Amino acid sequence: MGSGDQRRKSALILGATGGIGGAVARKLQARGWTIRALHRNAQKASASGQGFDWVQGDAMNAADVRRAAEGVDLIVHAVNPPGYRDWERLALPMLDNTIAAACAVGARILLPGNVYNFGPDAFPVVREDSPQHPVTKKGRIRVEMEKRLKAACEMGASVIIVRAGDFFGPGATGNSWFSAAYATPGKPVGTIRNPALPGIGHHWAYLPDVAETMAQLVERAERLPAFACYHMNGFWDGDGRQLAEAVRRVAGGKAKIGRFPWFVVPLLAPFMTLMRELKEMRYLWKVPLRMKNDRLVAELGTEPHTPIDEAVRASLIAQGSLPELPHGVAALLSHAGKAG
Repeated sequence: MGSGDQRRKSALILGATGGIGGAVARKLQARGWTIRALHRNAQKASASGQGFDWVQGDAMNAADVRRAAEGVDLIVHAVNPPGYRDWERLALPMLDNTIAAACAVGARILLPGNVYNFGPDAFPVVREDSPQHPVTKKGRIRVEMEKRLKAACEMGASVIIVRAGDFFGPGATGNSWFSAAYATPGKPVGTIRNPALPGIGHHWAYLPDVAETMAQLVERAERLPAFACYHMNGFWDGDGRQLAEAVRRVAGGKAKIGRFPWFVVPLLAPFMTLMRELKEMRYLWKVPLRMKNDRLVAELGTEPHTPIDEAVRASLIAQGSLPELPHGVAALLSHAGKAG
C-alpha cells in the first residue's frame, strides 16, 4: 500500500485552548494529523478557526472522554484545573478518565510534565529516575499522576511524558511567571521584577520548543518503551538574570530590572489562591535546579531550541507587550539570532 493510502492519524486533545495543549495540537496538525478537541463549549471554541474537530464534553465526565476518544491514536492530556484551584478534587479524576478511554480504544497518552515531582533532595541536577520526594501539594499530585500512568502501562497502555521547566511563550497562561514578573500582558515592558535570587539559576521552557519535542517523540512512538519519560534542558538561566536581560534587550534596552516583591506573597496568601501557590512553590527559586536531557538527546539527536531573543520577542508580541514587527524585519532578526 502506498504512503498516500495510509490512514491519517488522529489525536484527541484535552486542553486544546491552553498553552501546551494548543501548541501540541498545531504541531501534530502540521504533520498531517487529524485533531479532535474536547471542550465544554464546542460551538464557541470552533469559532477559533484552527481547523480542529471540536467535540462537546467535559474532561471530568468519563463518558464524554470515552466517546471523544473513539478511533484516535493519541490522547494529549494537557488539561489542568483552572487558576490553580481544586487540584486535589479535579486533577486525578480527569487523568483517570483519560487512562480509561486510552485503554478502551488502544490510544497512547501524552502528558506534559514538570519539576514539581522533585524535592530539594534531588537537586541541583535532576534526571528522569531521580528520587521523587515532593514537598508541595501539587508535587504529590504530579507523582501520583505518573504512578497511575505507569500502572496503566503494566496493563498494556503506552505513555509519553515530557518534563520541562517553567513555561513561557505564545499561548502561555496569564498565571505564568513570565506574565506575572517579566512583562504584564497588554502593557509595554516596564520594570522587570525578577523572582530569581542573585546567582541562582532557573529552568525555563519555551512552549513551541516543548510542543515540537513532543511531536517528534510521538512520530517515533513505536520505538519508545511503553512508559517513556524525558527531560528537556529548555532555557537554562544560569545566573538568574539571563531571561530578565533578554526581555530588557528585546524591549529596547530601557526597562529596569528590579526584584520580585516576595515579601507580599505570604501577606496575601490567606486571601488569594495564586499567592498561596506562589508561596508553596517558592522553593524552586531558592536553589538551582536543572533537568538533564541526555536521554532525550540520545533519542532525538538534538533538542529543539529557539534562540532566547527570538523566543522572548515572540512571547512579548503574543501577549501584547511589544508591537508585531513587519514580516521582513522579523525574519531578519530571526536569522541573526540563529546565526549568533
